[in-house]
Amino acid sequence: MRKSRIVLLLLAVVFAGSFIACDKNGEVPDPDLTQKVNKFINEAMTDIYLWYDKMPNIDYSYETDSKAYFKKLLYKDDKWSYITDDVQALENSFQGIEKSYGWSLAFGVFSNTGTYFAIVEYVYPNTPAATAGIKRGDIIMLINGGDITDENYTDLLDGENLTFTLGERTESGIAPAESVNLTALELNLNPVMKTSVVEYEGTKIGYLFYAQYIAKYNNAIDSALQNFVNQGINDIVLDLRYNPGGTITAAQHLCSVLAPSSNVNNEDVLVTYQWNDKYQDYWTSSQIMNQIEVDFDKTVPVKMNLDHIHILTGSGTASASELTITGLRPYMAVTTLGDTTYGKYTASITLKPEDFYSDSDAAEIDNWGLQPIVLRYANAYGVTDFKDGFAPDIEVFDDLFNAYPLGDLNDPLFAAAVEDITGTPVVSAMKSAHKPHPDYRIFDRGFSRFDANKRELLIDLPNKEYIKPGGIK
Repeated sequence: MRKSRIVLLLLAVVFAGSFIACDKNGEVPDPDLTQKVNKFINEAMTDIYLWYDKMPNIDYSYETDSKAYFKKLLYKDDKWSYITDDVQALENSFQGIEKSYGWSLAFGVFSNTGTYFAIVEYVYPNTPAATAGIKRGDIIMLINGGDITDENYTDLLDGENLTFTLGERTESGIAPAESVNLTALELNLNPVMKTSVVEYEGTKIGYLFYAQYIAKYNNAIDSALQNFVNQGINDIVLDLRYNPGGTITAAQHLCSVLAPSSNVNNEDVLVTYQWNDKYQDYWTSSQIMNQIEVDFDKTVPVKMNLDHIHILTGSGTASASELTITGLRPYMAVTTLGDTTYGKYTASITLKPEDFYSDSDAAEIDNWGLQPIVLRYANAYGVTDFKDGFAPDIEVFDDLFNAYPLGDLNDPLFAAAVEDITGTPVVSAMKSAHKPHPDYRIFDRGFSRFDANKRELLIDLPNKEYIKPGGIK
């Protein structure tokens, strides 16, 4: 009897092991390949992860799912580190290259019915959504002929093809209207989406909507703000309410264009870095100062020389957007309007097998990549660890059910900024600055499947040779 129980137990273990080894498609991964990925994860995280000394001691040779193994290593406060088996697509997204419909959506639930919906926050020009006539404030009620649910709503962001049904507001509620078909395209997206100059009560005000921090589009920032300089504008409204962040170099550039010229020319500190103890000691002893602090860049071609700025914020304002707010505050008056920001005070780096291994060793797993948190940052006053985000100086509800075009004086957030600048109420906007009927709750928002990664503050290391395992003790 005992022998039979042992045999049954062994069979159960074998069966369970076989089941665990299968991926979500029912295919059994190559165990040798998995072990190589696991080894890469272990060596990278042990070396450069900010919280490497708090990682659990797990023998990776027994782990059959590399993504699950990676998640087991993460520190309890880390909601940002990421692993992918499509690192090329990840890197493209950081450069504004997306296979997308071209829209940013907020996802919500109606309080009285529990019905899910999506509502358009903005649409990039010359994209499938724009061509179809989709605009800010449009409501989406159905997807591919069925209800939107908590399981399928992200298909509105990362599918290849899509049929959706718009919602129409009626006296009795929201009813399904026309259906629209979209096919995703690979797009190059300029994040400087909207600029305008509004004159109100004798004051010229420049408005800039910035969708994502991408350094290769710094010239677009320069062109937009040079236009403001040419028109003698000293009041800027920077709209970051949906901006998830991006690269530190793009944030450094924008801040350097906006800040007082004396601080920029003096190359004062924008933010300081705190790495794990190994790397902090290495940078300090080697006097590699650009990895300990980020200074204003005096070489920027445009200098606004502002002493104040108004920034529109929301729950989607993260990472490099928050760095802009906190980095500028020691040097100029920064007034925020809207909602509390996301709360992202850390930065990451993209690591690939080729950063650690020879070409032959890296080739087999070269599609994998890690995006681990490697540092926290603080402004010149030492402000850091703002995990609850920055509450706005002036709270304003972003009313998507009564949405106006970005930069329109009827938009409640922009109107509030103009009122604060001029001291004169923008009466036309006040009627829409209230919570609409029906009641609803927004539970998520996004532009693409890489939204979580865009909340990373991306840093560039000039040379990755010291990241090799054992490179820094």
